[in-house]
Amino acid sequence: MTTGTPRFRLGFLTHVQGHGDDMARTYRNAQELFVAADELGFDVGWVAQHHVSLGGGGLSSPWTFLAHAAARTTRIRLGTAITVLPLEDPVRLAEDVAAVDTLSGGRVEIGVGSGSSEVEYAAFGRDIARKRELTSENLEVLRRALANEEVRTPGFRIQPAAGDFTDRIWQGVFSGHGARYAAAGGSNLLLNRAAYGFDAPTDEVQRPWADAFLGAWDQPRRPRVGLSRFVFPAKDKDTALRQIGDDVHRAALRFAANGAFPKGLDRAEALRRFHSFYGPPEEIVTALRQEKVLPVATDLITQFNPAVPDHDAAIRALELIATEVAPALGWKPAARPVATGG
Repeated sequence: MTTGTPRFRLGFLTHVQGHGDDMARTYRNAQELFVAADELGFDVGWVAQHHVSLGGGGLSSPWTFLAHAAARTTRIRLGTAITVLPLEDPVRLAEDVAAVDTLSGGRVEIGVGSGSSEVEYAAFGRDIARKRELTSENLEVLRRALANEEVRTPGFRIQPAAGDFTDRIWQGVFSGHGARYAAAGGSNLLLNRAAYGFDAPTDEVQRPWADAFLGAWDQPRRPRVGLSRFVFPAKDKDTALRQIGDDVHRAALRFAANGAFPKGLDRAEALRRFHSFYGPPEEIVTALRQEKVLPVATDLITQFNPAVPDHDAAIRALELIATEVAPALGWKPAARPVATGG
């Protein structure tokens, strides 16, 4: 991400959560994040798919949500990080993706992964022991469908016809092997905000995965690496901690109960385990400049999860990311198309 490299893209990711059980309000607020990000010049807005409710919500139908976001925005790209691919019919998924892409004027990105919830797999009648196999099988069908090839029976192609998705399919991975597999299939790489089950800092764990992906890449186009990071700027560290600290600590304790983190974490260690960047923008910029994966990333995807900050604080954080944090790292908003008179 230096002056001599191509412009990197700035994104944000929401898991569509809120406080309380007013899901209509939670969904409206999440839509407002897309509107605000569109106006601030963010390049991509991402949503995560969860069939089992998270604390304060979660989004089971991302393409319905993104269709609505498409109608409320003008330029921001719209993506999933991730769609849980083994739980989808890949042909139906391709139809939804193509429909939202058509409605949005070609602004869709799709990230896929295998998920990890035994409850979700059971609810959809899938065997979680086959999640990697199912992901591979469904991704092959999804690619063919989005390439407007015949799928499953002679004469059948999805409609509306899909645009060119050659460089718009992403895979979330959690290992060097997974990264090399994504490269071999021509998928872009998605790296999670935190590496679970490791004591080393997340960027030290993930940098070899990114290097494995880049080393295995043999496509004629530029490889793309999407780096998701917890970034929450505020006027000072205390203000940031009031908004995010307790949520992150509770989430870390839940992860510890499932064996992903050690037990007995305090709040500071919880924030470290989630590889969190928080506080004044200038301190975040200094910390991000030390991030080991960022130099090879083509997309920086900021998120607040597992924290659920108040809506006004979330909007303010997006503003600070777009106006102070990202520009200090070399990002510039894409030029808006020039309107022509009739």
